[in-house]
Amino acid sequence: MLSSSADTPGPPLHHPLDWAAHFLSYLALGYALGRATGRPTLAWLLAAWWGAGDEIHQAFVPGREAGITDWWFDLAGSGLGTWLAGRACLKRSARRSGRSGEGPGARETWQDGNRG
Repeated sequence: MLSSSADTPGPPLHHPLDWAAHFLSYLALGYALGRATGRPTLAWLLAAWWGAGDEIHQAFVPGREAGITDWWFDLAGSGLGTWLAGRACLKRSARRSGRSGEGPGARETWQDGNRG
């Protein structure tokens, strides 16, 4: 809805605050998509396409402007958000399976390594 209006609520944001708003909003989008899909790469691609579509859409809204720099901050924010979501999913699955969450190269526990 905010992309379709010529005036956003509140005072207008100028660079670098505008870029920070892009980064933070797409961080939240990337995180939410990453947690919803469980696939960080897919989530990042969806957020990237959404950001590109939004910038193209804003080029046709009177009073708004489209910018590649805005999209770069969208990409960076969604990238960090999907990365954080991926880490959260890994930790959650490690807790469910009873592993330490240290990954495939994790050391054996004392009990596992001293059997027999």
